[in-house]
Amino acid sequence: MRALRVSHSAVVDEWRGRERALASLGVDVALLSARTWPEGGARVDLRPGPGERVDGVATIGRHPALFLYDPRPLWRRLGEHWDVIDVHEEPFSLATAELLLLRALRGNHAPVVLYTAQNLQKRYPIPFRWLERHALRTASGISACNTDAARIAEAKGFAGRARVIPLGIDLERFSAGPADAAAGAAHDSDRIIVGFAGRLVAEKGLGVLFDAMARDRRLHARIAGGGPMADDLPEILTRRGLRDRVELLGALAPEDVPGFYRSIDVLAVPSLPTPTWTEQFGRVAIEAMACGVPVVSSDAGALPDVVGAAGLVVPVGDADALAAALAEAAGPRADELRALGRERAASCDWSEVGRAYLDLYRSVLHDAEAVAPAGSAGPSDAERGLEVVVVAYGAPGLLRRALEPLAGLPVTVVDNSSLPEIAALCAELGVRYLDPGRNAGFAAGVNVALADRLRPGDDVLLVNPDAVISRADIDVLHAALLAGPDLASVGPSQVDEQGAPAQVEWRYPSPTATWLEALGLARFRRGPTFVIGSVLLLRAEALDQVGGLDEGFFLYAEETDWAYRAHRLGWRHAEVPAARAVHAGGGTSSDPARREAHFHASLERYLRKHHGSLGWQSARTGQWIGSMARSVALPGERGRAARKRAALYRLGPVRVEARYLEPADGTVA
Repeated sequence: MRALRVSHSAVVDEWRGRERALASLGVDVALLSARTWPEGGARVDLRPGPGERVDGVATIGRHPALFLYDPRPLWRRLGEHWDVIDVHEEPFSLATAELLLLRALRGNHAPVVLYTAQNLQKRYPIPFRWLERHALRTASGISACNTDAARIAEAKGFAGRARVIPLGIDLERFSAGPADAAAGAAHDSDRIIVGFAGRLVAEKGLGVLFDAMARDRRLHARIAGGGPMADDLPEILTRRGLRDRVELLGALAPEDVPGFYRSIDVLAVPSLPTPTWTEQFGRVAIEAMACGVPVVSSDAGALPDVVGAAGLVVPVGDADALAAALAEAAGPRADELRALGRERAASCDWSEVGRAYLDLYRSVLHDAEAVAPAGSAGPSDAERGLEVVVVAYGAPGLLRRALEPLAGLPVTVVDNSSLPEIAALCAELGVRYLDPGRNAGFAAGVNVALADRLRPGDDVLLVNPDAVISRADIDVLHAALLAGPDLASVGPSQVDEQGAPAQVEWRYPSPTATWLEALGLARFRRGPTFVIGSVLLLRAEALDQVGGLDEGFFLYAEETDWAYRAHRLGWRHAEVPAARAVHAGGGTSSDPARREAHFHASLERYLRKHHGSLGWQSARTGQWIGSMARSVALPGERGRAARKRAALYRLGPVRVEARYLEPADGTVA
C-alpha cells in the first residue's frame, strides 16, 4: 500500500511517529510537512531523521486553518500513484481546500482521509463553511482524536463512520525512570509537587490551580510552558502569596519534557472551556501517565475520555475538588493510578496508532482485513457467515412465518413493541430477543442489534417481519455479494403474496428526479441505484466504513440513506434476480394514511440531508405541481389520491407525520 500524508504539524520530530509506525507495518508512506512552523511558541525547523521520507514544503501564513502550502511540491506528488491520500488538516482549513483542488486538477482519484480535532459545534463563516462541507463530502475516511469531533464530522456531512484514533506518544521516550518506585514510596506527604505543562493562558486553568493551592498548603507547583501570561505570573503569584511554592521553568526543550514529568508527584490539567475553545485531546495527560505520574484533570472537552478511569476528573473551575483530588492522586491512590495510567498510555503508543491508521486505510480501500478481529487475517469467503436481524413491531403470526425458514442461522429479533408474545416466540424458536424498551423506529432497532453483534465481522441480513426468504435463496444472495468486492448490499427479487413482482432496484431520490417525474419524463432518469430494505444483505466491510443506519429516519428511507452514503464512499448495490423473497408489504401496519405520512416524511428528511433546504423546497414544489396535475388528469380514486398527495406536500410531510407521533397527551407514540 502506498500512502501520501500531508501534515504541517509533522514538522515536530516526535509527531512523525505515525509515519514511522506505518512504515514498520509495511506501508510505503511519503510525507509532506511544513518546512518550518511555530510550535509551542517557538519556531521549529523540519529535521528529517535517517531514512525518513519527508519533504519540507514552504508555507504561506502561520494560522493552522488559514495557511497555504507552496503548491509545486504538492502538484508533483499528486502526479504519482497513491492508494490513499491522508490530509492531516482540519476539513475547514485552506490547506485542505488547496489539496483537494490540486488533486482534482491532477485527476488523482485516490481516496482521501481527513483529520479533525474540532469538538465544538461551530458554524463557520462563508467560504469556510462551504470548504468544510465539500471536504467532508469528498472524504472516504475521517480520523478524529476525540469522540465529539468524530460525531460532529458525521453530523456535518461525512458519509461514513469517523474513526476515533488517539494522538500517539513514544513509550520508549516517555517512561518511568528507574528511581520512580523508590521515590513514590518515600513521598513526603507534607509536600506534594504538582506539575503543569502547556501554554500559559487563562483557559488552561492556572487560576483554578492557584486557588486549589491556596486551599491546601501541601501543594507546590512546577510550571512548564510559555505564553501570554508568562510575564505576569511572578506578580500574580506574589499577590496570592504563592511565590515561594511555585517554580516557573519556562518553555522546555523537547528532550527535557520526560524529565519534567518524572520530577513531579501529580500532573494537573485544570482546563476551562470557552465559547470558542475546549480541550481536544490533552496529550500532556498521556505523556505523564506513560512516565508513571498520576493525572488530575477537569471535565473540559475531550479530557474525560482521554483520562477516564486512569486518572481523576473534577468539575470545571472547582478549586475545592481539584485540591482534594490532587492530594488523593499523589497520596492514597498514587500506586493504583500509576498502574492504570501506564495501561492507558500503552493504548496511545505509536505502534497502536499506526495499526489503527492502517485499519482505516484498509477500510476506505474496501479491504476485508479492515474488519477482521485483531491478530487474525479474517475469514475467507468460504468460511464467511452471516447473521440475521429482524426488527419486529407486533404481528407475532407474521414474525413466525418470517423466522421459521431461518432456522439454524444466528438471528436477533429487536422487538420495538415490547410484546411478551414476541419474546415467547423467540424463546420457542431459539433466536435471540432484544427489547429496546421503546419504539424509536426501524433504523434505531437495527442499530440496537448492530451494537451487540452475534457474529462480529460477518455480513448482516436484514429481514422484515412481513417478508419470507428461504435458506437456499439466502445462500444465492450471499454468494452474489461475495462475488462482487465493491458490493455494499444486495437484495433478492420480490413478489407479493399473490405472486406479482415488485420493483426492488431504484434510483436515488433527488430534486431533479422529482421534476422529471412531475413532467412525465421519468424514463429519462439515469444514475446509480440501490435496493429496498425489506430483505437486504449488508457487507461487513461496508458496515464498518459507513456505520449503522441514521436514526433520524423513523420508518422508510433509512436504507436509501445508508445506500447513498455507501455510494459516496465508492460502494454499489444490486438486485440478485436468482434469489427470491415474498414480501407482504405494510404487513405490520393497517393504516395506509399513516404509512403514507411516514414514507414522505422520510423522503423529506432524506432530501434535506443530502440536497439541503433549497433542494428540498425544489423537490417539494415539483411534487406538488405533479400531484396537482395528476389530480386533474386522473379519474376516480387515482385522482383523489393525487389530491391527498398534493395536500400532504402543501402542509409538509414531516409536519403531517408529527400528528401521528404525538398523541393528545403530548407523549410520543
